[in-house]
This record gives sequence, structure tokens and C-alpha cells, in this order.
Amino acid sequence: MDTREFTNEYRMSHWANIIKKQKESGLSAKAYCANSGIRENQFYYWQKKLREAACEELMKVQGTPSKLAPSGFIEVKPPLRSALSPTTSNHSQLSAETSEIRITAGGDYPVDKLLAVLREVTR
Repeated sequence: MDTREFTNEYRMSHWANIIKKQKESGLSAKAYCANSGIRENQFYYWQKKLREAACEELMKVQGTPSKLAPSGFIEVKPPLRSALSPTTSNHSQLSAETSEIRITAGGDYPVDKLLAVLREVTR
């Protein structure tokens, strides 16, 4: 183990102890930090680091890939495959659909609300 790894292990252990004491105290993180002279942003930073390390360790044990999220940017396409389209020739009904869901409403129902419902359902 090199110096960098040792330092990281020491810090993780130190902050794990602090976070454990905060939980045992029954105080909120904000109150505990104020009483202990710890900066709240520092507390949350290390809490996040410890959670990520725990998740990665769990993934190793379970044999799943170690990345929590893909790095970089990925393109996100909207879930709507097609725009609203009338289901009958007299436009008495409207429908919005994805590859998995189809929502049909009366022709007088507002188009924007129908799309909003579809977006919420596909989340």
C-alpha cells in the first residue's frame, strides 16, 4: 500500500467514525457539525464518498460492474416515439404513445396535458 492509499484509508476511517458518532448522537447533521466544529459541507462530502465506496464494494462482492454511472455525457432521447395523432378520422379521440404505453383521450382534451401525462407515466 503506497502513501496515497494509506492516507485515503485513514481519512475514510476517520470520517466513518465521525459519521457514526453523529448518527449515535441523535442530532441532525447540521447540529452535530455545529457542536463539533466541523464544516457541514465537509461532513456531507465525506458522507457521499463513504456511500460511494460502500456501493462500489457491494458491487464487487455481487460481481456487478463497478461503475455507479457512466462517465461523460450520453444522449437522452425523449420517450415519445410519435406525436399525438387522431385515432379516428373525425378527430373525436386523441392518443399519445410510446413503444410500451398508449394513452387515449377525448378530442377536446388539451394536447399539452395528454403529453404531460404520458411523460410522467414513462418516467
